Amino acid sequence: MLVFCLFFIVLPKKMSKRFSKVDNNKTQCNVQASKPCPGTHSFQSYPYSIARSQQRSGRLPPDQKITWRSNSGLTDGSSANVNLTGGYYDAGDNVKFGFPMAFTTTMLSWSITEYGTRMGPQQLDNARAAVRWATDYLLKASTATAGKLYVGVGDPNADHQCWERPEDMDTPRTVYSVSPANPGSDVAGETAAALAAASLVFRAADRAYSRELLMVAKMVMKFAMEYQGKYSDSLGPHDEQLWGASWLLRATNDKTYIRDIQSLGANEDTDIFSWDNKLAGARVLLSRRTLVDKDNSFDSFRIQAENFICKVLPNSPSSTTPYTPGGLMYKMSSSNLQYVTSITFLLSTYAKYMISSNHTFNCNNNIMVTSKSLRTLAKKQVDYILGENPLKMSYMVGFGTKFPQRVHHRGSSMPSLASHPSGIGCQAGFEYLHSNGPNPNMLTGAVIGGPDQNDAFLDDRTDYQHSEPATYINAPLVGSLAYLVGSYGSG
Repeated sequence: MLVFCLFFIVLPKKMSKRFSKVDNNKTQCNVQASKPCPGTHSFQSYPYSIARSQQRSGRLPPDQKITWRSNSGLTDGSSANVNLTGGYYDAGDNVKFGFPMAFTTTMLSWSITEYGTRMGPQQLDNARAAVRWATDYLLKASTATAGKLYVGVGDPNADHQCWERPEDMDTPRTVYSVSPANPGSDVAGETAAALAAASLVFRAADRAYSRELLMVAKMVMKFAMEYQGKYSDSLGPHDEQLWGASWLLRATNDKTYIRDIQSLGANEDTDIFSWDNKLAGARVLLSRRTLVDKDNSFDSFRIQAENFICKVLPNSPSSTTPYTPGGLMYKMSSSNLQYVTSITFLLSTYAKYMISSNHTFNCNNNIMVTSKSLRTLAKKQVDYILGENPLKMSYMVGFGTKFPQRVHHRGSSMPSLASHPSGIGCQAGFEYLHSNGPNPNMLTGAVIGGPDQNDAFLDDRTDYQHSEPATYINAPLVGSLAYLVGSYGSG
């Protein structure tokens, strides 16, 4: 099963569907509509597009196709006397977290850089529009105040005490930042990575914008290296610093970033890749210089990337990755599909690099690994997400005939402004959270947290660990879908 998801940002955020009611029992499908028919797996025919994002914050553009979303967060940043409107809400709440937003941007940009030619002109334009909606915000966050990087808008504790549409939210829009006095080299490294990766997306399409992105990326990376400190409870700042330096090396070929990479000493083993652990991603990216560019000075990163892959492959002697009975990677009990889509992207991309050099490798001198074996595992994970699993459940909303109906998402679960123009207050909204009915607004293209370790899924809106979507789940899936369609065909 191969389809194209652009961003439930649309997805990644979510993709596009006009306001509609969900019928639990009967669904009409049409390859020209936003509900594709079973068996219609062409990347080109998958109609969801990032440009119709359901996750956008700010003043929505005239071509916004999602009729159940309206303007929101129009005063974001005002408490700090800066303009921080725009960007994306990353999941089912109304907070803008800069860290996962930047990772989403990096992964979508990487998807376009590697696989944009496989997307087709319309979807490529949609993907660029989705990246630009994020980078316009990240540029503001990086340059609004000298010496500061703004990394979030909205009080998460207050937000999580309410169930409100983003158009109604009246919780504090607290502004968070890092600075030399309060450093955050992890979030700064990720922001630099996002801007540098996006500069490649626009290098041919908009050279002036590409140059601006790269200029600011360099500035933010300098901040990340000079002012050491951890903003989040993630692995630590060095993986994001490695990630940021790796993307700036890719975007500039400036050998200064090689020295930064070498100075970080980020040599820990890892068996995971996500918005708060970038080691595996950086190693795969740097492996490209050996496998594609034939620069053997980066061979140590190739070895580390292959050690990571050996920890993921189910038949590897060194595997540390559990799988469900139905064959899904199972890394974490909460939002497991974020790890599945991110790791699957790395498998697909490393397979691509291997093909370019006719490369194979062994796990523990025991299991021979080929590009085909990586593509096969990647395809199995994607197919599972799209419905080839014990429940025959597609975990992408709107795809197939059986998919989640009660998604943990405020705007999707509540009446739209068009159908309910009057405001719905903080506490009044909880009746919609606890409703047993399907979400009234289709969150088309969104991929949710997914099933448990036994392949079970309850479709319970209150179960955020399994029913909440996120942009950082979708973004890596874009690249995998484009690659797999190109590898296996459109049917």
